[in-house]
Formats: sequence, structure tokens, C-alpha cells
Amino acid sequence: MKIIIKEGMKMDYRKFGSKYVLRLDKGDEIVESIKKLCEKEGIKLGMVTGIGATNKAVIGLFHTSSKEYHSKELTGDMEITSLVGNISQMDGEVYLHLHITLGDKDYNVYGGHLTSAVISATGEIIIDAIEGEVDREFNQEVGLNLFKF
Repeated sequence: MKIIIKEGMKMDYRKFGSKYVLRLDKGDEIVESIKKLCEKEGIKLGMVTGIGATNKAVIGLFHTSSKEYHSKELTGDMEITSLVGNISQMDGEVYLHLHITLGDKDYNVYGGHLTSAVISATGEIIIDAIEGEVDREFNQEVGLNLFKF
């Protein structure tokens, strides 16, 4: 099945039981694509894994003392050596919490919270949907949106 994300962005996927296998193409944005699939298929809880290639990504690190994310944009050819994360809900909307590890041409590795990344060749992502729903709420002490059971 194909989903048109927006002009020039599409993804192809197939469902096998509770698992979704996605192929993202050059120009597709990872976070937006996963979110659109979750909305279309009604996925409210799950796990995400993936690999691929990107040439533009924004990653972040949460500073616990200031309770702020500090972001860094990375450009150039990079392998997505690991994409991991989870799917939950917050205020009735899909909430993605994704981390990524990227390797550059000199074999330097960068990692952190994934804000956005554009596919430069292909992206291979698997979503394992879990029956049920877990919400999130902001925790003032920690400064993050935490699971709410």
C-alpha cells in the first residue's frame, strides 16, 4: 500500500499480522512518514526499528539540568545504523519517541533523539503494533512527557 505524505513524498508498506514493513524513498522524511502511517492505520502503541541512509538529520540531547533539548543539524551522506523508538499517545494524538544513530563518511558516529531526517537513498522501517494504548503527560520535575499508566 502507498501513502502520499505530501507532494513529492510517499512511502510503500505492507502489513503482516501486527507488524508493518515500510520502505521510505529518497526525499521522504522519517518522523512525518511514521506518524502518517500510524494515523492511517490507527496504531496507538508500538515499537519502531529501522536502517537506511540520510543526508540531512536533526538530532537532540536532553540536558537534565536545564530541562531543555539541544539540537544539532547534521548534513552529508550518513548511514542510519540504528533507528529505535516507540509509539504512544498524547492528548489524543500520535506521539513518537525516536532515537537514531548515524555514521558519516569518516566512520564517526552520532546519536540522539530524532527530530527529523530526510531519506537520501532508502529507509527500511518495521513497526510492531501493540494492542492497547498508553498515554503521556508532562512531568514538571523531569521536564519530559512520560508514560502515563
